[in-house]
Amino acid sequence: MAYLEWAESQLAEIELLTSMFPTQEELEMVDQLALAELRDYVDASASTDSPPPSRPQFLLKQRLDSEGTETVDVTLSCAYPSEYPSALPEITVRCASLSRAQQTQLHTSLNAFLMENCQGEVCVLSAVDWVKDNLRVFINKSSSAAPAPKKEPAAAAQSQEVFSRLWIYSHHIYNTTKRKNILEWSKELDLSGFSMPGKPGIVCVEGLQTACEEFWSRVKVLTWKRIMIRHREDIPLDGSDEDRRTVDALRKFTGFEEAVFDPHGTRGNHMDLGLLYHFLNERGCCDIFQMYFGVEGR
Repeated sequence: MAYLEWAESQLAEIELLTSMFPTQEELEMVDQLALAELRDYVDASASTDSPPPSRPQFLLKQRLDSEGTETVDVTLSCAYPSEYPSALPEITVRCASLSRAQQTQLHTSLNAFLMENCQGEVCVLSAVDWVKDNLRVFINKSSSAAPAPKKEPAAAAQSQEVFSRLWIYSHHIYNTTKRKNILEWSKELDLSGFSMPGKPGIVCVEGLQTACEEFWSRVKVLTWKRIMIRHREDIPLDGSDEDRRTVDALRKFTGFEEAVFDPHGTRGNHMDLGLLYHFLNERGCCDIFQMYFGVEGR
């Protein structure tokens, strides 16, 4: 049975990682309950076709030597989809020595490596080894690129800022790591908006276009059944000192929140779309409802 075989592979890999990284400073299980449910599912040789509802998530913390510099701390945040290793794990690499752009490039390269070399096999250790071998390259790129803005201050000053609002559609948003990333990245990039988990999943982010594009570049490389920008709004700014106040005036949301609307269904993963419509209507966004669902709200 596919789910049971996948679960056995997941548990075997976690036990291997635990033996290799025995301390909390090296390997931290984010959700102990999910691990216990996975172990019970495997031990019982479960006859059900459905895997446990919670998925294992953990942090692998590494301290790497970098030539000519101090040691570099890097953390790999890993989450297993139900179909892993048939599907790739969700791995996010965090390193303070990388710029946001370099971090995005690293994620893209890592995902390409895993898709080419590890499809159908457990691969967290391969990901760790790849990061160890390649992190220095991205750090060096980041360092060499750092002086660039000083060379063209005039061009930077002349570039026109744009306020953007992205409406993102996902087939579903369940995974707690993805939900946490969405909240953390929006705060880091000074974006307002909301995220609605469940099926379907909806994310709206608004703020400077560069920040919105950075958010989208991070989100889209995670493992999704389907994700797309359903609609976008771009409003040029005048480039004056008033831009900051203009951006705040254009926002339709205050801060960023995860919005839940009376979840129901057997898994509690469907939201009350009537409440969603009223939420959007209160913020002057009710026309978006028809774009998502093909019907007018009420």
